[in-house]
Formats: sequence, C-alpha cells, structure tokens
Amino acid sequence: MSNERPLRPELLVPQGTQVVSRVEVRAGDATLPRGAVGVVVDAPVDATHAYRVRFPDGTETSLRRSEFSIRRSQLRADLQAAGAPLDEHDLSSCVIFRCVIGSRAYGLDEPGSDTDRRGIYLPPAELQWSLFGVPEQLENDDTQECYWELQKFLKLALQANPNVLECLYSPLVELATPLAQELVDRRRAFLSRLVYQTYSGYVMSQFRRLEQDLRTRGSCKWKHVMHLVRLLLSGLTALREGHVPVRVVEHRDRLLAIRRGETTWEDVNVWRLALHREFDAALAGSPLPERPDFAGANDFLVRARRFRALEHGS
Repeated sequence: MSNERPLRPELLVPQGTQVVSRVEVRAGDATLPRGAVGVVVDAPVDATHAYRVRFPDGTETSLRRSEFSIRRSQLRADLQAAGAPLDEHDLSSCVIFRCVIGSRAYGLDEPGSDTDRRGIYLPPAELQWSLFGVPEQLENDDTQECYWELQKFLKLALQANPNVLECLYSPLVELATPLAQELVDRRRAFLSRLVYQTYSGYVMSQFRRLEQDLRTRGSCKWKHVMHLVRLLLSGLTALREGHVPVRVVEHRDRLLAIRRGETTWEDVNVWRLALHREFDAALAGSPLPERPDFAGANDFLVRARRFRALEHGS
C-alpha cells in the first residue's frame, strides 16, 4: 500500500463571492493593483481551472484560486495578524484562582491519576479593552490546566455549569488572590434551581448516548458513566442543602466499581433512575432560589475590571 498522504479536496468558491486579488490584474488595457476587490461571476467545475472575476469598473479576468483570497477570510486574517502582540503577554501570569478538580478532588483518585487544575484569569485592562480582546480560556493539555477569563467563568457559574461550580467548592485550592477569595466566599449566590435542569438534563442526555453505544458497539466508557452518577449525587445535595459536595468518598467503592466495569449496566441504571426520582422530589422542597444572583455577579465583574484598570494605571 502506498504511504503517500491523500490529497485534500479543494473547496470551490461559489459565484457571488467577493474576493481580493493577490496579484496585479491585467485585462485588456486596464491594470488593477494587487488587493483589488472583485466578485466571482463564473466558477469552474474543479479546482484545476480558473475562475472568472469581475471588478467594479466592469473589468473581467480569469484568476486561479492561488491568485485571490476570499475577502471575508482576508479581513479575519489581517485582524489576527494585527493582534499578534497578544502573544507577547504571558496571560498565565494573570491567573487569580487555581484549584484541583477531577478524581483527586472527588476522592476517587487511584495510582497514576492525573492532576487536573482549573481556575480564573483576569487580563490587563488594556488587553481587555483592545480591538482584539482576549481568549475566553487558557488551556494547556500537557499539564491538564484550563483557566477561564473572569466574565466567561461568571456566566458559566450563573448557568449552573457543574465544572465551574466545582471550582468554587473544591477543597484543593492552590491559589486565590483576595479578589478571587471574595468570589469563593460569595459562591452560594451562584446556586439556584437551575442546578436541576443542568445536572439532571445533562445526565439524561449522556445516558441515552451511552445506551446507544452499548447497542451498537457492545461497550461504553465506564469512567464517563461513573462521573455521570457522581454528578447526580452532587447535584442532589446542592438542591437539598445549598452547597456543592466535591468529595464523594462515602460513595467511593461503589463509584470505582462502576469505573472498573464491575457493575452491570442494569444495576447502574437502577441507581441512576432512583437518583433522578430523588432529584424530582428535592426540587420541590429545595431552599435554593429560582435564579442565581445576576446583579451581584455583574457588580463583582465591574469592580474586578475597575480594580485591574487601577492596578495597572490604565
């Protein structure tokens, strides 16, 4: 068998697309400079032939795909190139909160378990306000780290995102600036009855996919099954008691048995359905409010932005 890599199919540019010439265009007596904007009026049947492009003065010429860029893509590329100065800033130095989540925080770690870190970063005001903005999250797959920009973190917390709420309740905090500690101290304000929709709804949708995997492939990811059951246990306590229990050591043996595939699907499903019924009952008597404290979260974000601006003399 040949080791040659297959050719990537070249997508054809449809008629009506605005393009920018990469070369000087000569058509009859007219000469248009590189960068002239035109529109595709006739597209070839394959990528080996030229396109017919019409320019604003009525000039038409044939251009190969390598001789023009799609105008919208060119604008994006220019903006990204202009935003290259972002690379000069070490945004990881802007992390204000770092904690450990995952198996080590849950009390479900075993020899060889990864250490997953999550947190928040607050960028300098001049970057936040710039034309180019800042990334919503910083990720490093090699070190299993992810840090959300503060605004993104707050939005996810208000939506009862389990990964984000677990950060606020993690027992393994490695870094918390005074600003971040204030947020942790106010974590109860992010809990609401949305926990029911987010946790229960996600688990139900994922179990449907897992059941499909079992039917089609005869297997499923038992580690994922374990964490779905753990989510139900965590969400149930959140609804009943108003806090997110990250450590679930009291269920460790039973959960790890699921992870190792030592529990049948039928037994797991019986437990899962029983927890769903408890979820329904807990919702009716939950002490949590209907919605989280949006106003308080917004006030915190504005103060944090102002703090960062003053801190850097912006």
